[in-house]
Amino acid sequence: MPNPAEVPLYFLCKAARQRVKVVLSGEGADELFGGYPLYRQAVWAERWQKMPRAVRRALAALLPGCGLLHRGALPRWQRSARANYVFETTQERDKYLKRDYCAPTPAQRCKPYFDAVRGLDEPTAVQWVDWQTWLPRDILRKADRMSMAHSLELRVPFLDRQVLAAAQALPRRYRCTGRRGKIALRAAAARRLPPQLADAPKRGFPVPLADWLRQEKYYALVKAKLTGPVAERFFDTGALCALLDAHRTGKTNAMTKLWAFYCFIEWYEVYFTGKIPPDL
Repeated sequence: MPNPAEVPLYFLCKAARQRVKVVLSGEGADELFGGYPLYRQAVWAERWQKMPRAVRRALAALLPGCGLLHRGALPRWQRSARANYVFETTQERDKYLKRDYCAPTPAQRCKPYFDAVRGLDEPTAVQWVDWQTWLPRDILRKADRMSMAHSLELRVPFLDRQVLAAAQALPRRYRCTGRRGKIALRAAAARRLPPQLADAPKRGFPVPLADWLRQEKYYALVKAKLTGPVAERFFDTGALCALLDAHRTGKTNAMTKLWAFYCFIEWYEVYFTGKIPPDL
């Protein structure tokens, strides 16, 4: 599960467990109340769909570097699938593999979910798909594993059934617009919290992995994995090292790709070759 946010979350749970046994966490708030930029983009994409298809395709061809225009010319299940996966195309992914595994793209995996909610407006459909995929398979899984690694009980009050029912009953204009998200939730928070908290901009859980991979210590550690026996079995190690070197020299930011390869190799070693990593 190569989500870089696992790293700080692991240590945050470790620190919390030294003082408490149970914590409350905010997982689900973005998915239920419209907090992700992806939902705001879906508002614009829905408006874009009102233009004739021929016009949309022509503009996308004239401005190939504009992601919004390009996605706007695609079917909903393609344009609205999460864009934060590691490889956007099978061609980009497969050039690092030793053989073709015929794996579908993330968008193809999401298509049945989008087909199930054809009748919903686009932002609401994207939220619903996130409830079925992104929330249980990434957000909650990450929180559960990192907290349980330290025997810390993590509770998610935003996913209470009554809160879910309230979120489902909200009209879209109270969840997100093309410019704002979490509208109703922020309004509710403003009744009890100071403005600097209720109106605070969304912040992720950033990790300086991109910088670490350019430092000699971590560069050497990762390169050893990318040229080891597990990597040799599955990947084109020359292509992996070229990607690592391009990242190190600043030609590209390949942190998410390199982290995905590194996590897979570590996982495979632990569960299939019996190499147990040292305690953190």
